Parts: sequence; C-alpha cells; structure tokens
Amino acid sequence: MRAPGADTVLDLGDPRAVADLRLFLSRARAVDDGAVRLQGVGSVLAAYVCVLGARVIGEATPTVLGLRTMSLARPATVDTTVSMSSVFDRLARLGETGTALEVPPTQMRQSWAAVSPPRGPWEPDGEVAGDAVVSAAAAGIAEVAAAIPEQPGAAMVQSVRAAVWSTDMQSSPGLPRGAAFAAQVLGFAVPGEFLYRFACGPWLRLSSSRGHVLCRRPAVLTRH
Repeated sequence: MRAPGADTVLDLGDPRAVADLRLFLSRARAVDDGAVRLQGVGSVLAAYVCVLGARVIGEATPTVLGLRTMSLARPATVDTTVSMSSVFDRLARLGETGTALEVPPTQMRQSWAAVSPPRGPWEPDGEVAGDAVVSAAAAGIAEVAAAIPEQPGAAMVQSVRAAVWSTDMQSSPGLPRGAAFAAQVLGFAVPGEFLYRFACGPWLRLSSSRGHVLCRRPAVLTRH
C-alpha cells in the first residue's frame, strides 16, 4: 500500500529525463531484476537500486546501492520501493514524449531499502581514477567467473561473490571492489575521468557526473 498523502504521479518534465531513468534501470536490471526505491522530496527524485547485498547474516558482501537523481517539473512527496518491471511497464506507456510517470501502487519489501543512506554531511575522502574503477570491476568479474564451477549452487555463487567484492580496491584502501563493480555496470565510471570519494559515518560514496554508488559493509552494521 502507498503511504497516505504520497503523490501518485512523478512529472519528470523532459523526455530526456525519462530516457535517462529508463537507461539507469536497464543497466541495474542486467544485474538484478528486482526492485527500485523511488524517493521524491520536493523537486528532486532519487532512484535507488541494489547492486550487491548480503543474503544471510554474517556474510561479507557489502551493501552496494546505485543512485541516480533527477529534477521533477512539479514537487512531489513519495517514498516507495516497487518492482523494476512495474516501472518499465509505465515507462513504456509514456512513449517518446510523455513525462508523467505513474507510481506503481504495489510495494516490495526489501531489506536494503529499509536502511536509508544519509543525506550528509558527506566529507571528501579523495578521488579514484575511472581507469582503476573499470579495471577493478573487470578483474573482479573475471575472478568470480573463474571460481564458479559449471553447475554451482546458489550458496556457492553468493559465497564467491562475497569473497571477491568485499575486498578493497588496491588503489583505494577501504573502498570495496563491489563499489567499483556497481560504478562500472551502472555506467558511472569512464576511463580518463575521476570519481570522487566521500564518507559519512559508516557509509562511503563514490560519485561522478553520471551517478552515485553508496556502500556500507556488514561488519559496520553489527557495531551500530
């Protein structure tokens, strides 16, 4: 059920913004055809997706979220987590010129959506070369592929992914390679450009002009 008083339509105002949201969700869907959190506050829409996350308590996989923000033509108030497929259905109805996106009425329960990343203050924590991010993601993908046998069980796949993506980037200590993976698959990292690293409490953020990756390790969750 949608929260009382929440808006039912998000007006993106520009077909290019609609195309941008569609592209972002298409990339996220290639990793996990799951859910998207739509958070409208005033004239800004934030769309969150989960790229990586722990499946069981004690697993090392960090929670890694992708975030894309865009302007709304009309202020809105909404915070709902819905299936990507339901959003794609409504984006398809808009065609090439429509901008008024209907908010799907049926919500999904997702553990990652229940823990909101902070809005700030975010402290600058260095920068990371896009080439290093792309390389770390490619190396991690290769490691996962090499370690998984032909007919693995779900538990084995998750264990391998946790082992690979929880380790730090060599060029950016403290930043899990899972963040590099998310930045690569979501199209936020480009060779020749820099991404900027920020910290706020237990959260890390990797940002470029194309979007943001937010990351929190399970070990931190157990201490707070």
